[in-house]
Amino acid sequence: MVAIRFIDLPDTVAAPEHSLGAIALLNYLRFISMSCRSKPQTNLFEACALLHVARSTERDAHADALMRCLNEALGKPAKLFGPATTEVSFDEKWLMQFALASKAQDEASLQFLLNSRVSPENRRLVRFLMARISEYFYLV
Repeated sequence: MVAIRFIDLPDTVAAPEHSLGAIALLNYLRFISMSCRSKPQTNLFEACALLHVARSTERDAHADALMRCLNEALGKPAKLFGPATTEVSFDEKWLMQFALASKAQDEASLQFLLNSRVSPENRRLVRFLMARISEYFYLV
């Protein structure tokens, strides 16, 4: 008979801290998501086709299009908390990682994140929208 030794583990494990830029992006997307609730849902292709905006309003227009079509792109409703909520959902973690990979132009991570959650016909447009949004945030 072999004796088994148990390793003492802490009751809770601290979640990794996110950069201030990633949290700012997440809160921005949460805010946009709340404002999109009262707007009609739109098709991802239609939303991107309507993006003829001035540089000054580009970030908001791209974020609005992404958040209005996120459920369609993911194939299910995304779970997003309100702005300044300390808890982070799986969908929000995915959005932050996607933005970080987009900003860093990390092709392997981008492909993995897109392939794991977004339907093939929507990947190009979701990637385009996040790339445009992440340009406005300092993400490290």
